[in-house]
Amino acid sequence: MPSLRDLRRRIKSVSGTQQITKAMEMVAAAKLRKAQSRVESSRPYASKMQSMLENLTKAASSFVHPLFEKREVKKVALVIISSDRGLCGSYNSNIYRAADEFLKKYEREKVVLVTIGKKGYVHYSKRPWEIRLQYLDLGGNLVLSQVKGITNDLVNLYLFGEVDEIYFLYTKFLSAMTHRVTLEKFLSIENEKEREEKRAYLDFIFEPNAEKIFSSLLPNYCTAKVQMALAESFASEHSSRMISMGAANKNAEEMIEHLTLVRNKLRQASITKEMLEITTSAEALR
Repeated sequence: MPSLRDLRRRIKSVSGTQQITKAMEMVAAAKLRKAQSRVESSRPYASKMQSMLENLTKAASSFVHPLFEKREVKKVALVIISSDRGLCGSYNSNIYRAADEFLKKYEREKVVLVTIGKKGYVHYSKRPWEIRLQYLDLGGNLVLSQVKGITNDLVNLYLFGEVDEIYFLYTKFLSAMTHRVTLEKFLSIENEKEREEKRAYLDFIFEPNAEKIFSSLLPNYCTAKVQMALAESFASEHSSRMISMGAANKNAEEMIEHLTLVRNKLRQASITKEMLEITTSAEALR
């Protein structure tokens, strides 16, 4: 049975932890509002860019860009987007589980990893998979210069023939309480001309020409894809951390209530014992 001093010390310790988790929950909630706003404002742009590219690829029947090239798949790159910090519940473990399911389909020498986030890098650096590129300490902040740097590195991996396909594995933000791990192909770009879809054909006139238009459009398209994957992941990370810290705060509150009850019972028992000793002594002196 713990002493009153031990119980007071434990209550004080749990109270200190509760203050930290409460502060972290509030910080995560503030970051989530900003990240959610960024995701919601970026989605229309990314959707329009996707739609524009699909329409133009159907119309430009004579133009072939290297990013649309279909190759024999000899090597695949998997881009894993995790967090830089912990205390975000099952956010990272869900990503690892999906990544492991993907990696089971390939032999070790046919896959390279690109890790975005310190947790993913640490996790897979201890496993027998080649990490071709790693990006650490983004801190859940979306910086355009970093997004462009990541995009250029990934596009060069594909254009220089180091890999034949690139996939993104990230957490899609659905709501503050709901996220979904998503596997999405990045390169090569799916060519709409090869899809059997019943859509109205639009006859575009390219000015100055299709090559120059695609040379300008495709870098922006690739950057938008990377930016959206990061934005969705960061919003999901902040949401997971807010939920996790909220649960930790609730658990701390319940533990304090339990320890306080035990302390009060122990103190009451101690007082009762002292009163019995006093009464017994008084009776003995009569």
